[in-house]
Order: sequence, then structure tokens, then C-alpha cells
Amino acid sequence: MNIAKALAKEFQCREIHAQNIIELIEDGNTIPFIARYRKEMTGSCDDQTLRQFGIRLEYLTNLEKRKAEIKAAIEEQGKLTPALIADIDGAETLARLEDIYRPYRAKRRTRAGIAREKGLEPLARIIVAQTLTQGDLWTIAQEYIDPEKGVATAQEAVEGAKDIIAEDISDDAALRATLRQLFWASGRVICAAATGKAAGDTADADNTADAAAKNTAGSAARKAAAGAGDPGEVYAQYFAYEEPAVKLPSHRILAINRGEKEGFLKVDLAVDEELARFRIEEAWIRGESVTRPAMEEAAWDSFKRLIQPSLRREIRNELTDKAAGQAINNFGLNLKHLLLQPPLKGKVVIGFDPAYRTGCKLAVVDATGKVLDTQVIYPTPPQKREAEAKETLRELIFRHKVDVIAIGNGTASKESEIFVAGLIREISRPVSYIMVNEAGASVYSASPLAAKEFPEFDVTLRGAASIARRLQDPLAELVKIDPKSIGVGQYQHDMPEKELGKALQGVVEDCVNQVGVDLNTASPSLLTYVAGLSGATADNVVRYRESRGAFSNRRQLREVPKLGPKAFQQCAGFLRIPGADQVLDNTSVHPESYAAAEKLLALFQFSTLDVGKEELSALPAKIKGQGEEKVAAAIGVGVPTLRDMTAELLQPGRDLRDQLPPPVLRADIMSMEDLRPGMTLPGTVRNVVDFGIFVDIGVHQDGLVHISQAANRYIRHPSEVAKVGDQINVTVLAVEPGKKRISLSMRNHNTATAEAGIKN
Repeated sequence: MNIAKALAKEFQCREIHAQNIIELIEDGNTIPFIARYRKEMTGSCDDQTLRQFGIRLEYLTNLEKRKAEIKAAIEEQGKLTPALIADIDGAETLARLEDIYRPYRAKRRTRAGIAREKGLEPLARIIVAQTLTQGDLWTIAQEYIDPEKGVATAQEAVEGAKDIIAEDISDDAALRATLRQLFWASGRVICAAATGKAAGDTADADNTADAAAKNTAGSAARKAAAGAGDPGEVYAQYFAYEEPAVKLPSHRILAINRGEKEGFLKVDLAVDEELARFRIEEAWIRGESVTRPAMEEAAWDSFKRLIQPSLRREIRNELTDKAAGQAINNFGLNLKHLLLQPPLKGKVVIGFDPAYRTGCKLAVVDATGKVLDTQVIYPTPPQKREAEAKETLRELIFRHKVDVIAIGNGTASKESEIFVAGLIREISRPVSYIMVNEAGASVYSASPLAAKEFPEFDVTLRGAASIARRLQDPLAELVKIDPKSIGVGQYQHDMPEKELGKALQGVVEDCVNQVGVDLNTASPSLLTYVAGLSGATADNVVRYRESRGAFSNRRQLREVPKLGPKAFQQCAGFLRIPGADQVLDNTSVHPESYAAAEKLLALFQFSTLDVGKEELSALPAKIKGQGEEKVAAAIGVGVPTLRDMTAELLQPGRDLRDQLPPPVLRADIMSMEDLRPGMTLPGTVRNVVDFGIFVDIGVHQDGLVHISQAANRYIRHPSEVAKVGDQINVTVLAVEPGKKRISLSMRNHNTATAEAGIKN
């Protein structure tokens, strides 16, 4: 297989670009580096496409390796023929390849193998030939009776021969391919309640699936979310459920799988068995013969005992893989938008970590992220020392000139929000508050990294500081947490851990490098995600900075221990140095292109002294006047690099997150009891899943915009109209306080924000 040609076709790119990407990946270049600094070689593929390309490259490379292994194994058996080689070389999937290899694979001891040991292979061949039109099969079978081999009767001989035939039919690669298509075309997933598990009432289908999908931390969380005593209620819609396999959406596949795993559901995959029988007989049974009845029995036994269970498992696995792949992609998309939320710059923030018995932990953090003060107050039950708590919080606000209070959205957050909103109404200083998703904060607080950052604080105070910093710079703070713990997906705990981890690590890496990192302030956690840097080299960068002082230019990176030429090439362009000796060191212009950037400036009578100044705003028009291709050729770069370079020269040190709307800050509070159907409210998107969009409308409980209410047009997925962090308007459709459900609609509201800002 020509892998470059196959990938070029799959990704709809030129073959030369596919070949270049393969060579760049195999040469050890990182995806962020290739996406940003090798656009001419890749046809300007973005990082997401390059990662998918890399996954497919690995698959096809493994496919070719497996082909070689299979040919060698069959060659050892002396059975490799030109036709078989052609079949193997033509296989485009591992499933097809393994079907071809199936008859030659060493098998465990099977009924067919035992029959062969008894010498019944010749009888099986006579039956398969189907040429006998006279006589009696039982008479022929008498010749194969051999008590010493365990064949006592003609009946036993025929049964053994049929076992051999059944296995041969099961190993027929062409037939398996035909039946696999049949299973996909006619297969229906059928669910029923496991014995003794049925709940009393069935719930609304979509809401049940939504409840199961939203809650991914375990049975207890799902039970609480369902608002019912029976933990199986979230699966009630599946207690008598049937749907074509090809139409099952990903979130339902995962819900069904989990219900089956937890013992609430029995799941089957039913197919058109009569059509399956026809396909098998079409392939293996010919005309009328004495042996036809035996052939028909062997064929049906092959289907029921061997083929059907195998293909059921295969189809279920494929459904799960498809659903997991979509869930992982969706998780990654949500994580990307969460990480790229705009920072709240220049504000002093109090991180407010709510609790009941142990009190609410406060951490005052200045505009640079430094912790100035900490306190513990008890405004919530059981102590409920509200007056004392107000006085402490008021004193912190005025002493440190606090601008914003960031409240974690965990336990006791509702009471804490009411308390904070009440205090804000009483004081003269303008202070706002915002609810911050604290998912993963406890994981970080108890980590060695948090202990190293805040050795003087206990776990709970570290959490309060982290909540404040999440608001100030979401990207810098969230990279300290395992991405799987951030909680912006669905069913993440059911995903294959390796694939999920790899995908989310890639998302974090892309976000960090897309934004860029301040070399003189970045933590080791943040530096670890910079292209080309490992945990060890990130630590070495920080040690170098601490021992020798701040970096004044990118060249000093070459002096960092274990940071070699390749690592420098990969990381240099993503590391920024505000106030550097060389102004280009505070841009994403790569050092390899400094000479080209200086040529560009000189070409139009500018210099590096003009970078970022108003005078340089005329540069794009001047380039357009001469022609981009001509200018790019004159300075020795491609047009994509010229465009990127020009943007950086105009705005050195720019942060792409500044293009997005800032976080919505509040000064007062609403509750679910204040909501009425028909109300229009502003909200912030918290999570986007297959079936809808969860929106924070300021009442502590997120509302759900079902996919059917997300737009005035048909959409395949809610991510087409909303992304995490979007600020949107919604209409209240229904409120169910007892079940803690709020149904919302985005219809007839502007959803263009999903298409603005940072592109997917």
C-alpha cells in the first residue's frame, strides 16, 4: 500500500503534502511545530487535522506490518499462494486482514479440530463437494467408523464432519464480509431490564439518557441526579427498547453499555436470520445432492454457534469504539474551549471554596497570581456565623482592594453565593462575583505540585487559591490538573483510558502552544506542554531561570541542560519574552525566520524598532500592493509564513484569548423559584454533549438546551451552534425544582458566538 497516497485521498490533500507530513512526524517533529511553522510543507493543515493524520498513519503503518507478519506465518505453513498474497495486500482494514488470516491462524482445541484428529476431514470434503446424487450418506459414513479414534457410529462420523464444515464456513473471509454488512444493515440493538431490576415508572427518553450522560462519576452521582431512590431509574427507558444499530447515537450506545455493565440491562443484537441463511446457502450450497441436508445443517450451525456470536461482539465493539471516539472528540473540543477562555487580567480576586462543617476557605490572590492572604469563615450550616463571616470578608475586600470573588461550584455553593451576593449589596466598594467550575480542584490540591507551590497551606486553602487563579488565567491553572478530571465531557470514565489520555494531552498541548508561554513566569506544569519540552527540560528551564535570573533572549535556551538543538527548534517559537533584547523574542516568529522578518521590514523601509507601533499598521497594504507571492519570494518564505509573520509584527505579544468576550460577572442572585416559562436570560455554556448544551443561567443549577431546541435549523451536533464558554441568550421552557431540571431553548436567539472567536 502506498500510505502517502492513501492518506492524501482520505484527508483530501495533495500527495506531496501527505508525504511531507509523514516525513515530518517520523523525523520527531511535534504537531504544534508542524502546524505553526511548516505550513508550506503541509498545505496549512491545522493541529487537529495533523493529529488525526498521525493516528491514521499509525494505523496504516501497523496494518502493513501485520500484513508482513501474516504472509510470513502462512509461508511457514507452505500455503502462501499468489492469489492469497494479492488478497492480503489488498486488505484496507485490520478486520478484513484478520478475516483472510482466520483459516490459517493457530486455533485452540475446537470441535472441528477434534473431528480432524479423528480422521473425519475426508468425509467433510465429500459432503462439501455435493456431487453425490445417489446412495446414502450414512453408508458412506460407515467407512469412517473407528472406535479407537472415538468414532463409534456413522452418526458420530457425520456430526464430526459437520463440525469441520461449520468451522470452514465460519472461516470464509468473503462470507464474513457479506454477513458483516448484513449485520450493519439489519442489526437491531434490543434492550430489556435485567431480572429484578425494572423500575416502576419509565422516564422521558431524552431526559433519562441526558441524566445518565451528564453524571459520570459513578452510580451514587447518577442516583442523586435522577432524584429517585432506585439507582436504575436512569436506565428505565431501556427496559423495553429497540433501535437499529446504525441509528444509535453515541450517548445512547454508552448509556446502554453502562446499564449492561452495572447489571441493570440485558442487551442483544438481532439480525434478519432468514437473509443470513440465504447468504450462507448462496455461498456454500449447490444444487440437489445426497449431502445437501448435512450441508444445510452445518451451515446453520456455523451461523448460530460461530458466526453470529462473533459478529455480534464485533459490531458491539465497533459501536462502542465509534461512540467512544465521538465522546473523546467532544470532550477534547469542550476542553479546548475551556482552556482558551479569556483570562481576567489586572484584577485582585478572592477564591471562595464553599463548605459546610469545615467552613468556607478564602484565598486573596493579586493580579499576578500571588496569594496575599487566607481565611476560613463559617457562613453556612451548621455553624452559620454569618455576621462574623461578613465582617471577615468585608475586611479582606477593603484591605486588599478586591475586585472579584470567585466561588467554587461544589458543595454549599448555593448558600455561599447567597451569602456573597448579600454582602455585595451592603458594601460601598464595587465588587462582583462569578461561579467557577471547581472540577479537579481537589485532585490538584492534594497533589505534590500543589504542596510544592503552597507548602505553607493545607489542602483546602490550596483549593481556594486554585479557584481564584482559574478565573485569572484558566489555561495556566488548568494545565496542573489531569485533563480527565476537569469534567467537560460525557462518560469520560467509560472511555479507553489510553486513548482518552492521549487525545486530551494533545488538546492541552495545542492550546498552550496556540496561546504561547511567557518564558520568565511560566510554571513547570505549563512549560511541560510546550512543544519539544519534557518534564525534565521544563524543570531545567525553571532552575536556569532561578539561578541566573530572567531570560533576556531566546538564545539562552541553548544553555539549558538537556535542551538540545531539536528541542530548541520545536519550542523556541512558542516561548515569549516580554521586554526582550530582540523584540521578535516576544512574538511567535520563529528564530529561524528572524532574518526573513528583518528583510520584510527593510523591504518597506521599517526596522525592528517599529514592531508593534502605529506606523507599522501600513505594512499589510504595502505587501498587498506588491503582491504576497512576490514579497514572500523576496524574503525567502512561503505565503502562509509571510501572513503569520505580518500579524505578529503588528501585535507582538498578542494573546488570542483577548478576542473573546470576558467572563460574565454578577452582583446579585436568582434561584430556580424565580424562573418562569418564557423568560429570556443570558447564560454561559458549561458543557456541550451529544444530546444538548448545559448552560449556567445564574441559578446554581445548570439548565439543558436539548439538541432539538438548539437552533432553528437541523444540526447534527450541538457543537455546531455552541461551545464551552459562549455567552448566549436562552428562553426558559420548563422548570422542575423537585427534579432539579431546567429546560431551555436557544431557538430564535443569536447563536453566532459559536462561530466567532477561536475556530475549532
